[in-house]
Amino acid sequence: MRILHTMLRVGDLEKSLEFYTQVLSMKLLRRKDYPDGKFTLAFVGYQDEAIGTVLELTHNWDTRQYDLGEGFGHIAIEVDDAHLACEETRKRGGKVTREAGPMKHGTTVIAFVEDPDGYKIEFIQKKNQ
Repeated sequence: MRILHTMLRVGDLEKSLEFYTQVLSMKLLRRKDYPDGKFTLAFVGYQDEAIGTVLELTHNWDTRQYDLGEGFGHIAIEVDDAHLACEETRKRGGKVTREAGPMKHGTTVIAFVEDPDGYKIEFIQKKNQ
């Protein structure tokens, strides 16, 4: 068994695709409209779905915004340098919500950014081997 994808409902698919592909440098792997159901699915990730976990962005055509609730936490992405990742995110128009630095009660360097729908993405800096 393996995890295939995580699904996020998004209010503006084009804005979300721009964020994930341009700001976070993921690839659009596939996209399909379902006119009878009035929704579109777009899959983005750093690797092909056959070898890596990806994000499924679900856009329900009649819904522009979602209540994120309080159960969902964040998506984690490993980066070589969290400070540089924040800088690049800002340059590309992304929103940094927590600057890079050690996590509370620990030493791992983390940072947080936010996608257009308010979902949190955590950058976790690789530990020096």
